[in-house]
Amino acid sequence: MLEQVNYFITWLDNVVWGLPLIILILTTGIYLTVRLGGLQLRYLGKALKFMFNNEAEGDGEVSSFGALCTALSATIGTGNIAGVATALAAGGPGALFWMIVAAFFGMATKYAEGLLAIKYRTVDEDGHVLGGPFYYIENGMGKQWRWLAKLFAFFGAGVGLLGIGTFAQVNSISSAVKSFFDPNTMYQVNLFGNTYSWATVITCIFLTLCVGLVVLGGLQRIAKISEIIVPFMAVLYIGLALIIMITNITAIPAALITIVKSAFTGSALAGGAMGSMVVAMQKGIARGIFSNEAGLGSAPIAAAAAVTKEPARQGLVSMTGTFIDTIIICTMTGLAVVITGTWSNPKLEGVEITMAAFQQGLPFPPVVASFSLMLCLVFFAFTTILGWNYYGERCMEYLFNKNKKVVKAYRWLYIFAVFIGPYMTVTAVWNIADIFNALMALPNLIALLALSGVVVQESKEYFAKIKAQSKRES
Repeated sequence: MLEQVNYFITWLDNVVWGLPLIILILTTGIYLTVRLGGLQLRYLGKALKFMFNNEAEGDGEVSSFGALCTALSATIGTGNIAGVATALAAGGPGALFWMIVAAFFGMATKYAEGLLAIKYRTVDEDGHVLGGPFYYIENGMGKQWRWLAKLFAFFGAGVGLLGIGTFAQVNSISSAVKSFFDPNTMYQVNLFGNTYSWATVITCIFLTLCVGLVVLGGLQRIAKISEIIVPFMAVLYIGLALIIMITNITAIPAALITIVKSAFTGSALAGGAMGSMVVAMQKGIARGIFSNEAGLGSAPIAAAAAVTKEPARQGLVSMTGTFIDTIIICTMTGLAVVITGTWSNPKLEGVEITMAAFQQGLPFPPVVASFSLMLCLVFFAFTTILGWNYYGERCMEYLFNKNKKVVKAYRWLYIFAVFIGPYMTVTAVWNIADIFNALMALPNLIALLALSGVVVQESKEYFAKIKAQSKRES
Protein backbone atom coordinates (compact mmCIF):
# COMPACT_ATOMS: atom_id res chain seq x y z
CA MET A 1 0.00 0.00 0.00
CA LEU A 2 2.80 2.39 1.00
CA GLU A 3 4.66 1.61 -2.24
CA GLN A 4 1.55 2.46 -4.27
CA VAL A 5 1.14 5.77 -2.44
CA ASN A 6 4.82 6.62 -3.05
CA TYR A 7 4.46 5.65 -6.72
CA PHE A 8 1.38 7.89 -7.08
CA ILE A 9 3.14 10.83 -5.37
CA THR A 10 6.17 10.44 -7.69
CA TRP A 11 3.90 10.20 -10.75
CA LEU A 12 1.93 13.32 -9.73
CA ASP A 13 5.16 15.21 -9.05
CA ASN A 14 6.43 14.41 -12.56
CA VAL A 15 3.10 15.52 -14.04
CA VAL A 16 2.79 18.88 -12.25
CA TRP A 17 6.52 19.68 -12.66
CA GLY A 18 6.52 18.51 -16.28
CA LEU A 19 7.23 20.60 -19.37
CA PRO A 20 3.84 22.42 -19.40
CA LEU A 21 4.47 24.21 -16.07
CA ILE A 22 8.12 24.92 -16.89
CA ILE A 23 7.09 26.37 -20.27
CA LEU A 24 4.34 28.46 -18.59
CA ILE A 25 6.78 29.94 -16.04
CA LEU A 26 9.43 30.63 -18.70
CA THR A 27 6.87 32.07 -21.14
CA THR A 28 5.55 34.41 -18.42
CA GLY A 29 9.10 35.67 -17.85
CA ILE A 30 9.71 36.19 -21.57
CA TYR A 31 6.35 37.97 -22.01
CA LEU A 32 7.04 40.34 -19.09
CA THR A 33 10.61 40.96 -20.33
CA VAL A 34 9.28 42.03 -23.74
CA ARG A 35 6.48 44.21 -22.30
CA LEU A 36 8.89 45.89 -19.87
CA GLY A 37 11.53 46.46 -22.55
CA GLY A 38 14.30 44.32 -21.04
CA LEU A 39 14.03 46.12 -17.71
CA GLN A 40 16.34 43.62 -15.97
CA LEU A 41 19.23 44.77 -18.18
CA ARG A 42 18.48 48.50 -18.26
CA TYR A 43 17.88 48.96 -14.54
CA LEU A 44 20.01 46.29 -12.86
CA GLY A 45 22.54 48.88 -11.65
CA LYS A 46 19.81 51.02 -10.12
CA ALA A 47 18.21 47.93 -8.56
CA LEU A 48 21.48 46.93 -6.86
CA LYS A 49 21.85 50.51 -5.56
CA PHE A 50 18.28 50.49 -4.18
CA MET A 51 18.99 47.17 -2.48
CA PHE A 52 21.17 48.91 0.14
CA ASN A 53 19.53 52.35 0.01
CA ASN A 54 16.40 51.93 2.17
CA GLU A 55 13.48 54.35 2.00
CA ALA A 56 12.65 56.28 5.17
CA GLU A 57 9.05 57.02 4.19
CA GLY A 58 6.07 54.83 3.40
CA ASP A 59 4.10 52.05 5.04
CA GLY A 60 5.70 48.75 6.01
CA GLU A 61 7.17 46.72 8.85
CA VAL A 62 10.79 46.13 7.74
CA SER A 63 13.32 47.88 5.49
CA SER A 64 13.54 47.03 1.78
CA PHE A 65 16.84 45.29 2.50
CA GLY A 66 15.24 43.38 5.38
CA ALA A 67 12.38 42.27 3.11
CA LEU A 68 14.88 41.19 0.45
CA CYS A 69 16.95 39.25 3.01
CA THR A 70 13.78 37.55 4.28
CA ALA A 71 12.98 36.51 0.69
CA LEU A 72 16.59 35.47 0.04
CA SER A 73 16.62 33.50 3.29
CA ALA A 74 13.91 31.27 1.78
CA THR A 75 15.35 31.05 -1.76
CA ILE A 76 19.07 30.61 -0.99
CA GLY A 77 19.07 27.06 0.31
CA THR A 78 20.14 23.53 -0.43
CA GLY A 79 19.12 24.05 -4.07
CA ASN A 80 22.13 26.33 -4.55
CA ILE A 81 24.55 23.65 -3.32
CA ALA A 82 22.94 20.26 -3.95
CA GLY A 83 20.29 21.25 -6.52
CA VAL A 84 22.73 22.67 -9.06
CA ALA A 85 24.94 19.58 -8.78
CA THR A 86 21.91 17.31 -9.29
CA ALA A 87 20.87 19.24 -12.41
CA LEU A 88 24.38 18.99 -13.90
CA ALA A 89 24.65 15.28 -13.10
CA ALA A 90 21.32 14.57 -14.85
CA GLY A 91 21.51 17.04 -17.74
CA GLY A 92 25.23 17.68 -18.18
CA PRO A 93 27.06 21.05 -17.94
CA GLY A 94 24.54 22.58 -20.37
CA ALA A 95 21.94 22.54 -17.60
CA LEU A 96 23.79 25.51 -16.05
CA PHE A 97 23.34 27.55 -19.27
CA TRP A 98 19.57 26.98 -19.22
CA MET A 99 19.47 27.75 -15.50
CA ILE A 100 20.96 31.18 -16.21
CA VAL A 101 18.54 31.75 -19.12
CA ALA A 102 15.59 30.93 -16.84
CA ALA A 103 16.97 33.29 -14.17
CA PHE A 104 17.37 36.15 -16.67
CA PHE A 105 13.69 36.02 -17.65
CA GLY A 106 12.78 35.19 -14.05
CA MET A 107 14.13 38.61 -13.02
CA ALA A 108 11.27 40.26 -14.93
CA THR A 109 8.81 37.92 -13.20
CA LYS A 110 10.27 38.74 -9.77
CA TYR A 111 10.06 42.47 -10.59
CA ALA A 112 6.36 42.16 -11.42
CA GLU A 113 5.72 40.14 -8.24
CA GLY A 114 7.44 42.75 -6.03
CA LEU A 115 5.61 45.65 -7.69
CA LEU A 116 2.17 44.05 -7.36
CA ALA A 117 2.88 43.01 -3.76
CA ILE A 118 3.31 46.67 -2.72
CA LYS A 119 0.51 48.06 -4.92
CA TYR A 120 -2.19 45.73 -3.58
CA ARG A 121 -1.04 45.10 0.01
CA THR A 122 -3.24 45.93 3.00
CA VAL A 123 -2.14 47.83 6.11
CA ASP A 124 -4.08 47.53 9.39
CA GLU A 125 -4.67 50.36 11.87
CA ASP A 126 -1.84 48.98 14.02
CA GLY A 127 0.54 49.10 11.03
CA HIS A 128 0.55 45.32 10.39
CA VAL A 129 1.12 44.65 6.69
CA LEU A 130 -0.22 41.69 4.72
CA GLY A 131 0.35 41.25 1.02
CA GLY A 132 1.40 38.86 -1.72
CA PRO A 133 -0.33 36.94 -4.49
CA PHE A 134 -3.52 36.40 -2.46
CA TYR A 135 -4.04 40.18 -2.21
CA TYR A 136 -3.05 41.09 -5.75
CA ILE A 137 -5.37 38.36 -6.98
CA GLU A 138 -8.29 39.58 -4.81
CA ASN A 139 -7.69 43.35 -5.01
CA GLY A 140 -6.22 43.44 -8.51
CA MET A 141 -8.31 40.89 -10.40
CA GLY A 142 -11.47 41.40 -8.33
CA LYS A 143 -13.40 39.76 -5.48
CA GLN A 144 -14.79 37.11 -7.84
CA TRP A 145 -11.27 35.65 -7.98
CA ARG A 146 -10.98 35.27 -4.20
CA TRP A 147 -11.26 31.48 -4.54
CA LEU A 148 -8.02 31.53 -6.57
CA ALA A 149 -6.31 33.58 -3.87
CA LYS A 150 -7.50 31.08 -1.22
CA LEU A 151 -6.07 28.22 -3.29
CA PHE A 152 -2.71 29.96 -3.44
CA ALA A 153 -2.72 30.54 0.34
CA PHE A 154 -3.65 26.90 1.05
CA PHE A 155 -0.87 25.52 -1.15
CA GLY A 156 1.62 28.06 0.24
CA ALA A 157 0.93 27.05 3.85
CA GLY A 158 1.29 23.39 2.79
CA VAL A 159 4.67 23.97 1.14
CA GLY A 160 6.03 25.59 4.30
CA LEU A 161 4.77 22.97 6.73
CA LEU A 162 5.07 19.76 4.71
CA GLY A 163 8.36 19.96 2.92
CA ILE A 164 10.57 22.77 1.67
CA GLY A 165 10.28 24.80 4.85
CA THR A 166 10.79 22.04 7.37
CA PHE A 167 11.48 18.35 6.67
CA ALA A 168 13.74 18.73 3.64
CA GLN A 169 15.87 21.51 5.13
CA VAL A 170 16.20 19.93 8.58
CA ASN A 171 17.17 16.64 6.98
CA SER A 172 19.81 18.43 4.88
CA ILE A 173 21.28 20.08 7.98
CA SER A 174 21.34 16.89 10.10
CA SER A 175 22.79 14.86 7.20
CA ALA A 176 25.54 17.42 6.60
CA VAL A 177 26.48 17.55 10.29
CA LYS A 178 26.40 13.74 10.64
CA SER A 179 28.49 13.27 7.47
CA PHE A 180 31.18 15.52 8.89
CA PHE A 181 31.24 14.54 12.59
CA ASP A 182 30.05 10.91 12.50
CA PRO A 183 30.18 9.56 8.92
CA ASN A 184 30.25 5.91 10.00
CA THR A 185 27.54 6.25 12.69
CA MET A 186 29.93 5.23 15.46
CA TYR A 187 27.84 6.89 18.19
CA GLN A 188 24.35 5.42 17.97
CA VAL A 189 21.01 5.79 19.73
CA ASN A 190 17.77 3.87 19.19
CA LEU A 191 14.71 6.05 18.58
CA PHE A 192 11.28 5.27 17.08
CA GLY A 193 12.42 1.73 16.31
CA ASN A 194 15.41 2.90 14.24
CA THR A 195 19.09 3.61 14.87
CA TYR A 196 20.33 7.20 14.55
CA SER A 197 23.63 8.95 15.10
CA TRP A 198 23.94 11.11 18.21
CA ALA A 199 25.10 13.87 15.83
CA THR A 200 21.65 13.78 14.18
CA VAL A 201 19.77 13.86 17.50
CA ILE A 202 21.85 16.69 19.02
CA THR A 203 21.59 18.74 15.79
CA CYS A 204 17.82 18.23 15.76
CA ILE A 205 17.36 19.48 19.36
CA PHE A 206 19.70 22.47 18.91
CA LEU A 207 18.09 23.44 15.59
CA THR A 208 14.56 23.24 17.03
CA LEU A 209 15.56 25.58 19.88
CA CYS A 210 17.16 28.07 17.47
CA VAL A 211 14.17 28.05 15.09
CA GLY A 212 11.73 28.39 18.00
CA LEU A 213 13.56 31.39 19.47
CA VAL A 214 13.53 33.17 16.10
CA VAL A 215 10.05 32.40 14.71
CA LEU A 216 8.29 33.06 18.03
CA GLY A 217 9.61 36.62 17.74
CA GLY A 218 7.67 37.25 14.52
CA LEU A 219 8.65 39.03 11.29
CA GLN A 220 10.92 41.66 12.85
CA ARG A 221 13.10 38.99 14.47
CA ILE A 222 13.15 36.84 11.30
CA ALA A 223 14.13 39.89 9.22
CA LYS A 224 16.79 40.96 11.76
CA ILE A 225 18.39 37.48 11.85
CA SER A 226 18.15 37.21 8.04
CA GLU A 227 19.87 40.60 7.60
CA ILE A 228 22.84 39.21 9.55
CA ILE A 229 23.00 35.60 8.32
CA VAL A 230 22.08 36.00 4.62
CA PRO A 231 24.88 38.46 3.67
CA PHE A 232 27.38 36.50 5.83
CA MET A 233 26.57 33.11 4.32
CA ALA A 234 26.41 34.49 0.76
CA VAL A 235 29.81 36.22 1.13
CA LEU A 236 31.34 33.08 2.70
CA TYR A 237 30.07 30.79 -0.06
CA ILE A 238 30.91 33.21 -2.88
CA GLY A 239 34.37 33.69 -1.35
CA LEU A 240 35.05 29.93 -1.34
CA ALA A 241 33.78 29.62 -4.93
CA LEU A 242 35.96 32.56 -6.00
CA ILE A 243 39.03 30.85 -4.52
CA ILE A 244 38.23 27.82 -6.70
CA MET A 245 37.86 30.14 -9.75
CA ILE A 246 41.15 31.96 -9.07
CA THR A 247 43.22 28.84 -8.30
CA ASN A 248 41.80 27.13 -11.43
CA ILE A 249 41.61 30.25 -13.63
CA THR A 250 43.20 28.56 -16.65
CA ALA A 251 40.40 25.97 -16.67
CA ILE A 252 37.55 28.55 -16.78
CA PRO A 253 37.56 29.24 -20.59
CA ALA A 254 37.32 25.50 -21.36
CA ALA A 255 34.57 25.09 -18.73
CA LEU A 256 32.52 27.93 -20.26
CA ILE A 257 32.88 26.42 -23.75
CA THR A 258 31.78 23.04 -22.37
CA ILE A 259 28.71 24.61 -20.70
CA VAL A 260 27.55 26.47 -23.83
CA LYS A 261 28.34 23.57 -26.17
CA SER A 262 26.58 21.06 -23.91
CA ALA A 263 23.49 23.31 -23.74
CA PHE A 264 22.84 22.67 -27.45
CA THR A 265 24.54 19.34 -28.12
CA GLY A 266 23.81 17.68 -24.78
CA SER A 267 25.92 15.36 -22.66
CA ALA A 268 27.06 11.88 -23.61
CA LEU A 269 25.85 10.67 -20.22
CA ALA A 270 22.30 11.83 -20.97
CA GLY A 271 21.82 10.00 -24.26
CA GLY A 272 21.55 11.19 -27.89
CA ALA A 273 22.21 14.81 -28.89
CA MET A 274 18.61 15.99 -29.24
CA GLY A 275 17.33 13.99 -26.27
CA SER A 276 20.13 15.10 -23.98
CA MET A 277 19.69 18.75 -25.02
CA VAL A 278 16.07 18.53 -23.91
CA VAL A 279 17.16 16.91 -20.63
CA ALA A 280 19.74 19.69 -20.07
CA MET A 281 17.11 22.35 -20.81
CA GLN A 282 14.45 20.73 -18.61
CA LYS A 283 16.76 20.07 -15.65
CA GLY A 284 18.44 23.47 -15.84
CA ILE A 285 15.22 25.51 -16.15
CA ALA A 286 13.38 23.45 -13.51
CA ARG A 287 16.25 23.71 -11.01
CA GLY A 288 16.68 27.43 -11.72
CA ILE A 289 12.99 28.06 -11.05
CA PHE A 290 13.10 25.89 -7.94
CA SER A 291 16.16 27.73 -6.64
CA ASN A 292 15.12 31.37 -7.17
CA GLU A 293 11.32 30.79 -6.93
CA ALA A 294 10.58 33.34 -9.68
CA GLY A 295 6.93 32.83 -10.60
CA LEU A 296 6.07 30.70 -7.57
CA GLY A 297 4.66 33.67 -5.63
CA SER A 298 6.59 33.20 -2.38
CA ALA A 299 8.94 36.23 -2.49
CA PRO A 300 6.18 38.88 -2.88
CA ILE A 301 4.80 37.84 0.53
CA ALA A 302 8.04 39.15 2.08
CA ALA A 303 8.29 42.10 -0.34
CA ALA A 304 4.86 43.35 0.77
CA ALA A 305 6.23 44.13 4.26
CA ALA A 306 8.91 46.54 2.97
CA VAL A 307 8.83 50.18 4.08
CA THR A 308 8.25 51.92 0.74
CA LYS A 309 5.75 54.09 -1.10
CA GLU A 310 6.87 53.12 -4.61
CA PRO A 311 5.72 49.69 -5.93
CA ALA A 312 8.14 49.78 -8.90
CA ARG A 313 11.09 50.55 -6.60
CA GLN A 314 10.41 47.46 -4.50
CA GLY A 315 9.98 45.50 -7.75
CA LEU A 316 13.56 46.42 -8.65
CA VAL A 317 14.82 45.37 -5.20
CA SER A 318 12.93 42.05 -5.47
CA MET A 319 14.49 41.48 -8.90
CA THR A 320 17.99 41.47 -7.40
CA GLY A 321 17.04 38.35 -5.41
CA THR A 322 16.97 36.21 -8.56
CA PHE A 323 20.21 37.81 -9.77
CA ILE A 324 22.03 36.99 -6.51
CA ASP A 325 20.49 33.54 -6.02
CA THR A 326 20.93 32.05 -9.48
CA ILE A 327 23.07 34.22 -11.74
CA ILE A 328 25.75 34.63 -9.04
CA ILE A 329 25.54 31.80 -6.47
CA CYS A 330 24.20 28.94 -8.65
CA THR A 331 26.58 29.89 -11.49
CA MET A 332 29.56 29.73 -9.12
CA THR A 333 28.48 26.31 -7.84
CA GLY A 334 28.03 25.09 -11.41
CA LEU A 335 31.41 26.41 -12.54
CA ALA A 336 33.16 24.76 -9.58
CA VAL A 337 31.50 21.43 -10.43
CA VAL A 338 32.32 21.69 -14.17
CA ILE A 339 35.94 22.83 -13.62
CA THR A 340 36.66 19.90 -11.29
CA GLY A 341 34.62 17.43 -13.40
CA THR A 342 32.81 15.93 -10.38
CA TRP A 343 29.44 16.13 -12.19
CA SER A 344 30.39 13.10 -14.33
CA ASN A 345 31.30 10.82 -11.40
CA PRO A 346 28.47 8.22 -11.24
CA LYS A 347 29.40 7.31 -7.65
CA LEU A 348 28.48 10.78 -6.40
CA GLU A 349 25.04 12.34 -6.02
CA GLY A 350 23.52 15.58 -4.71
CA VAL A 351 25.63 17.46 -2.20
CA GLU A 352 28.43 14.87 -2.54
CA ILE A 353 29.15 16.24 -6.04
CA THR A 354 29.62 19.79 -4.74
CA MET A 355 31.55 18.52 -1.70
CA ALA A 356 33.97 16.68 -3.98
CA ALA A 357 34.32 19.77 -6.20
CA PHE A 358 35.25 21.94 -3.20
CA GLN A 359 37.69 19.33 -1.87
CA GLN A 360 39.42 19.14 -5.27
CA GLY A 361 39.21 22.83 -6.16
CA LEU A 362 40.12 24.54 -2.89
CA PRO A 363 43.83 24.77 -1.96
CA PHE A 364 43.02 23.59 1.59
CA PRO A 365 43.12 20.17 3.26
CA PRO A 366 39.92 18.18 2.38
CA VAL A 367 38.69 18.40 5.99
CA VAL A 368 38.75 22.24 5.85
CA ALA A 369 36.86 22.26 2.52
CA SER A 370 34.29 19.81 3.89
CA PHE A 371 33.77 21.83 7.07
CA SER A 372 33.40 25.09 5.11
CA LEU A 373 30.77 23.62 2.78
CA MET A 374 28.94 22.00 5.72
CA LEU A 375 28.81 25.41 7.42
CA CYS A 376 27.36 27.02 4.27
CA LEU A 377 24.80 24.25 3.87
CA VAL A 378 23.70 24.57 7.52
CA PHE A 379 23.27 28.35 7.27
CA PHE A 380 21.53 28.12 3.87
CA ALA A 381 19.04 25.54 5.11
CA PHE A 382 18.48 27.29 8.46
CA THR A 383 17.50 30.59 6.84
CA THR A 384 15.22 28.73 4.41
CA ILE A 385 13.37 27.33 7.44
CA LEU A 386 12.90 30.88 8.79
CA GLY A 387 11.77 32.34 5.47
CA TRP A 388 9.19 29.63 4.81
CA ASN A 389 7.79 29.95 8.31
CA TYR A 390 7.02 33.59 7.54
CA TYR A 391 5.42 32.67 4.19
CA GLY A 392 3.32 29.94 5.77
CA GLU A 393 2.08 32.22 8.55
CA ARG A 394 1.03 34.96 6.12
CA CYS A 395 -0.85 32.36 4.06
CA MET A 396 -2.66 31.20 7.21
CA GLU A 397 -3.49 34.80 8.11
CA TYR A 398 -5.20 35.25 4.77
CA LEU A 399 -6.99 31.88 4.86
CA PHE A 400 -8.42 32.46 8.35
CA ASN A 401 -9.04 36.23 8.21
CA LYS A 402 -6.06 37.18 10.43
CA ASN A 403 -7.07 34.82 13.25
CA LYS A 404 -4.10 35.08 15.62
CA LYS A 405 -4.86 31.78 17.38
CA VAL A 406 -4.69 29.84 14.11
CA VAL A 407 -1.44 31.56 13.15
CA LYS A 408 0.05 30.77 16.57
CA ALA A 409 -1.04 27.12 16.24
CA TYR A 410 0.62 26.97 12.78
CA ARG A 411 3.81 28.41 14.30
CA TRP A 412 3.98 25.69 16.97
CA LEU A 413 3.18 22.99 14.39
CA TYR A 414 6.02 24.36 12.28
CA ILE A 415 8.47 24.11 15.21
CA PHE A 416 7.27 20.54 15.85
CA ALA A 417 7.81 19.69 12.16
CA VAL A 418 11.40 20.97 12.49
CA PHE A 419 11.87 18.69 15.51
CA ILE A 420 10.72 15.52 13.68
CA GLY A 421 12.33 16.48 10.36
CA PRO A 422 15.49 14.32 10.59
CA TYR A 423 13.42 11.18 11.15
CA MET A 424 11.20 11.59 8.06
CA THR A 425 11.56 9.83 4.69
CA VAL A 426 13.06 12.55 2.52
CA THR A 427 12.10 11.37 -0.97
CA ALA A 428 8.34 11.39 -0.36
CA VAL A 429 8.56 14.71 1.49
CA TRP A 430 10.43 16.42 -1.36
CA ASN A 431 7.90 15.08 -3.87
CA ILE A 432 4.94 16.34 -1.80
CA ALA A 433 6.66 19.72 -1.43
CA ASP A 434 7.30 19.86 -5.19
CA ILE A 435 3.61 19.19 -5.88
CA PHE A 436 2.43 21.92 -3.48
CA ASN A 437 5.03 24.29 -4.95
CA ALA A 438 3.81 23.72 -8.50
CA LEU A 439 0.15 24.07 -7.48
CA MET A 440 1.05 27.30 -5.66
CA ALA A 441 2.66 28.69 -8.83
CA LEU A 442 -0.42 28.32 -11.04
CA PRO A 443 -2.68 30.94 -9.35
CA ASN A 444 0.28 33.34 -9.17
CA LEU A 445 1.14 32.99 -12.88
CA ILE A 446 -2.51 33.57 -13.84
CA ALA A 447 -2.46 36.79 -11.77
CA LEU A 448 0.87 37.99 -13.24
CA LEU A 449 -0.43 37.60 -16.80
CA ALA A 450 -3.81 39.16 -15.96
CA LEU A 451 -2.20 42.16 -14.23
CA SER A 452 0.73 42.64 -16.63
CA GLY A 453 -0.92 45.83 -17.95
CA VAL A 454 -0.89 47.29 -14.42
CA VAL A 455 2.81 46.38 -14.06
CA VAL A 456 3.68 48.11 -17.36
CA GLN A 457 1.68 51.26 -16.50
CA GLU A 458 3.14 51.56 -12.99
CA SER A 459 6.63 51.08 -14.40
CA LYS A 460 6.20 53.76 -17.07
CA GLU A 461 4.98 56.30 -14.50
CA TYR A 462 7.76 55.51 -12.02
CA PHE A 463 10.64 55.61 -14.50
CA ALA A 464 9.30 58.82 -16.07
CA LYS A 465 9.22 60.33 -12.54
CA ILE A 466 12.81 59.38 -11.64
CA LYS A 467 14.00 60.53 -15.09
CA ALA A 468 12.42 63.94 -14.55
CA GLN A 469 13.89 64.05 -11.03
CA SER A 470 17.42 63.31 -12.25
CA LYS A 471 17.08 66.03 -14.89
CA ARG A 472 16.08 68.60 -12.24
CA GLU A 473 19.03 67.56 -10.05
CA SER A 474 21.50 67.91 -12.94
